[in-house]
Amino acid sequence: MSNAFKELDPLLHSQLRLSVVSLLVGVKEAEFTFIKDKTGATSGNLSVQVSKLEEAGYIRVKKEFKNNYPCTTLMISQKGVRAFEEYVNNLKPYINVKK
Repeated sequence: MSNAFKELDPLLHSQLRLSVVSLLVGVKEAEFTFIKDKTGATSGNLSVQVSKLEEAGYIRVKKEFKNNYPCTTLMISQKGVRAFEEYVNNLKPYINVKK
């Protein structure tokens, strides 16, 4: 492999985590239910992946009550935006390979 190929962020290389970050890059913040609906993930799986992204500092999670119902909001962090941009840039050489 050429030196042009860079290692891809293993945290973002998961389809669901990449989907969450890419959605949040576009909207900056969204409710958990919106992300769940857009990704088609189960609540349990999405919760696990959100925790991993939060631990890495890629997203922030805010839990509150709205009209007596729990509401979880996910927000992309600057670190998350940079990680996503780097992931996309590192992916380009893989996409542009001539056969």
